Amino acid sequence: MKSIISFILRNVPRKYIQMVSGPTMKVIGLFLRGNKVTCPIIDRSYRKFLPYGRVNPRPNALCPDSLSLERHRLLWLYLKQKTNFFNEQLHFLHIAPEQCFMKAFAKQHKDGYITADIESPLAKVKMDVHDIPFEDNTFDVAMCNHVMEHVDDDIKAMSEIYRVLKSGGWAIMQVPFFSPVGSVTYEDKSIVDPKERESVYGQDDHVRLYGHDYPDRIRQAGFEVIEDRFIDELGKDKIKKYALPANETIFFCKKN
Repeated sequence: MKSIISFILRNVPRKYIQMVSGPTMKVIGLFLRGNKVTCPIIDRSYRKFLPYGRVNPRPNALCPDSLSLERHRLLWLYLKQKTNFFNEQLHFLHIAPEQCFMKAFAKQHKDGYITADIESPLAKVKMDVHDIPFEDNTFDVAMCNHVMEHVDDDIKAMSEIYRVLKSGGWAIMQVPFFSPVGSVTYEDKSIVDPKERESVYGQDDHVRLYGHDYPDRIRQAGFEVIEDRFIDELGKDKIKKYALPANETIFFCKKN
């Protein structure tokens, strides 16, 4: 199973995976039901989750029914417990929308929920994050996860998200980190060969390798950044139950 998932992720474009993965995974999910791990997004339990990853698939990572990964389940708990996200109807921009969230987010925020992506067939708006087609001060909340490592100019993209947020609005913009994490972000625009990019950046469609200076890069766009170690508040039992990423920091970005 690990080798099959790795092959698909490395060779099939993301938009096609998004179109067909749902029904296939639900069938697989029937054979994995149990009580060892739970996806909090759909409140459904399994013997284990599926492996996931392009190069070295992580065990116990992908929920077959919701399609959530470790980081998605952590973020769901964070939104529930530490924000106003599920307490009121917000004007919410979801960039590169994760399929595991979309149904619940649409139910909560209704017409205020706007999905956007440059190529995803799931998104309502076709959009380049470097040039967001909305007026200043439009949204209460924005989410843009695992995108900045793909874009040409991450500071410009973050600045655009800052621009379209209302004063007092907030955003979450997670990115991947690869061990060992360097002190500063590394990028070299001369690296264009996919195999070399995979070797240097960890994935062939990444254009930079983020370091510990990531929150400072967000601050360059104007945000106040809270580096929230919410994972440490949950305890080992919940980390195991929900199969969460034990080292994930959530970057809560606020427009003052």
